[in-house]
Amino acid sequence: MRFSKMHGIGNDFVLVDARRARFALDPARIRALADRHTGIGCDQLLSVEMPRDPACAYYYGIWNADGTPSGQCGNGVRCVAAWLHRAGALALDVPVRIESPSGPVTVRVLAPGQVTVDMGAPVFEPARIPLAAETAADRYALDLDHGTLDVGAVSMGNPHAVVVVDELADPALERLGPQLTAHPRFPQGANAGFVQVLDRGHLRLRVHERGSGWTLACGTGACAAMAVLRRRGAVEARVQVDLPGGRLQIDWPGPGHTLWMTGPAAFVFDGDWLG
Repeated sequence: MRFSKMHGIGNDFVLVDARRARFALDPARIRALADRHTGIGCDQLLSVEMPRDPACAYYYGIWNADGTPSGQCGNGVRCVAAWLHRAGALALDVPVRIESPSGPVTVRVLAPGQVTVDMGAPVFEPARIPLAAETAADRYALDLDHGTLDVGAVSMGNPHAVVVVDELADPALERLGPQLTAHPRFPQGANAGFVQVLDRGHLRLRVHERGSGWTLACGTGACAAMAVLRRRGAVEARVQVDLPGGRLQIDWPGPGHTLWMTGPAAFVFDGDWLG
């Protein structure tokens, strides 16, 4: 199976061209492919396919390293767009609709390796995140093993829990991340983001992803952190988000508008998987 290895600020992917042949890897083979010792190694697997929706140019599938499907991946969609541009399927600076498992997004390749994406409008209604709560709120009190945690919740095509912290180096986060990802009030699990506000235009973020664990970057996590803080009035309409692997720019005027994410997408190598 031919593949491309790519990453978006350290969030790494194996991308498979399935435009002409049906994608058919079961969860066990995806786990084998994602293994960093005996496979290729990745946080997520991406497939590029022909669209289900005739209004879109292409479809992309997303699977976590444990073989479970994902609804959206911000760093992944930038890699898909960069890959399609390299393949001659997307022109520079032309908006194109492509279809994700959670619905269509608009991508624009600004330059080789630099992509901006309309990620859609953040969803705060609990039933659509999904989160077990009767009404939408800026903050939810979740009980964990060592007390109660103040959490913001939003969907960016996948569920996110956002926690504001004073220091990302706090060792307690190593324990809180997995607990929050698997918290029973998130029936489908959640990506747990811990955000430090440096100023109204600058954030630092770490994310523990459902199905993948701690990652160097999470694009939807950066969008979710900005959306939760913007809704609280804590940040401006444009923020720079620093993750362990690099920086993303997130733009969101507020409710009633879609959110845009801008950042790099890099090729690492191409190869053939014999697994």
